[in-house]
Amino acid sequence: MAASALGVLARLSELRNTSPFTTSASGPGRTVTPARTAVCSSSGAILPKPKKTPFGLFRIALVVVPFLYVGTQISKNFAALLEEHDIFVPEDDDDDD
Repeated sequence: MAASALGVLARLSELRNTSPFTTSASGPGRTVTPARTAVCSSSGAILPKPKKTPFGLFRIALVVVPFLYVGTQISKNFAALLEEHDIFVPEDDDDDD
């Protein structure tokens, strides 16, 4: 496990330290071949379209809405606790101008 994590880190550092172009050999007069691995394979073939996830926005809403509700309930209960122990009591400003 640790060896594979170190291998991944080594590959990422190599990617960060290199230019976006691959070279067949270093030195003057050598050809530089652009390589974009996100859209093409190492042989230069264009990769197929990524698989589209159906109901993407619905799934996002299905995850976000319950956690927003739970966060709201926690905040409300904590605010009530602070007010109960007189740690934070909002002042009632009667602005009758």
